[in-house]
Amino acid sequence: MLHEILLALVGCTGDLIIDEREHHKSLGIPLYPDAPISDQCCFKLASDISFIDRSERDLIERLIALGFYYRELDRFTTKSRNLSWIRSGDVSPSNRASELSNRKTEKPSIYRRAFANGLVEVLSVYRSVVLQIEQKLLSETMPILATVIQGLNKFFVVLPPLYELVLEIERDDLRGGKLLNLLHKRFHCRVPELQACIQRLLWHGHQVLYNQLASWMVYGTLQDHHGEFFIRRQEDQNMEYGSSIPDTSEKLARLSADDTSLMDWHLGFHIFLDMLPENIHMHAAESILFAGKAIKILRNPSPGFKFQDALCKQQTGKGSQNVHESAAHHRFHKKPISGRIIGEELLPQSEADKIEIMLQDLKESLDFHKRSFECSVDSIRAIAASHLWQVVVVRADLNGHLKALKDYFLLAKGDFFQCFLEESQQLMRLPPHQSTAEIDIIVPFQMDAFIWDHSEILPSRFVKDKNKCRWKFRDIT
Repeated sequence: MLHEILLALVGCTGDLIIDEREHHKSLGIPLYPDAPISDQCCFKLASDISFIDRSERDLIERLIALGFYYRELDRFTTKSRNLSWIRSGDVSPSNRASELSNRKTEKPSIYRRAFANGLVEVLSVYRSVVLQIEQKLLSETMPILATVIQGLNKFFVVLPPLYELVLEIERDDLRGGKLLNLLHKRFHCRVPELQACIQRLLWHGHQVLYNQLASWMVYGTLQDHHGEFFIRRQEDQNMEYGSSIPDTSEKLARLSADDTSLMDWHLGFHIFLDMLPENIHMHAAESILFAGKAIKILRNPSPGFKFQDALCKQQTGKGSQNVHESAAHHRFHKKPISGRIIGEELLPQSEADKIEIMLQDLKESLDFHKRSFECSVDSIRAIAASHLWQVVVVRADLNGHLKALKDYFLLAKGDFFQCFLEESQQLMRLPPHQSTAEIDIIVPFQMDAFIWDHSEILPSRFVKDKNKCRWKFRDIT
């Protein structure tokens, strides 16, 4: 009898301990890993056993419930860790269509796979404890049921909550940041054994998060094949909700058709709030978004961005009187400015290694420390902003371009408006057309008539100035 119980504790039923779901449906075959998880315990003692009284039956059924939880958790881990969705290129379309018709395919999730890896560690500890209990029972002359219960006592507070957690994940189809939020919520349970297990599950989930952050903030690439990261491309959101590209992006694309980096910076990426973990503040998420976009631009500069062109524009904008100042400024450069820009020059490898080391330190931590995380994110943002400022302000001479705009459009020099007045002088001297003159004259009278007709609904601080026949503000002070 004890051997039947030990087998049931690892999910194997038989004649004495049966699975009611298999028994009632007369399946006679084991459950497949992709079968739905049962929402209630179905491991029971056979009803035809007469040599066990009621109290012992209740005790055994409470014990074998651990075997049911183990089997369902093991089936969940097998299904979540299944890599059959990774297919080779030589699979024929007919075979692939037949496989899809035979079984229901689910959207893969790397966060669920990481969660399943943590569950495998918990279940391996459970199996080792069952094995130790079996060895202890074989060494005793009088094996008793109390030995089994005592050895598995701590799992009565671990496996049932984990089973309920898996049920909620399956029911609500949680993945990505939503899965991390659920684990973080269940972590505050005041049960030390369960907290240790959920902390390990959170650690596995954070490993995936840190890998995605490293890919985004070190290399400027977005590694999110299943839509689980809280930073997404704009077209991914448009495809998900079935909307078209906004008019703003179309206008921006027409203005800079050859510069995709401009599109990436303004409209390429956004924060997806549904997948944002609750322990990451919005300010930190915006810093991560900015740092990743800056690293992406620094590592993949636009082909049209050339230092020589920036220098020519600077000299043209400043005029001939600033040529000597520009020459004196560039006299301190040890090597001439080259038109070819390499990503490593814009972002040195030492700076990229520094960012990777900061993320690696966070990854090796057992707990998620919010303060350390935000400090590291702010440091990475400062590094990215510093190098981006060096490119935009110093190398591209942003101040020179702004000064040119100030000179020609804000009357610092007045050349633009002087040229405009000189060119339009002949046009301004022409007499006004009769049609346009009448329209210009009649507009004030139309406005005054409108105000007079609607005087009853105007605010009380508008009063009629009878001397000048116009409306003015009443001094209410």
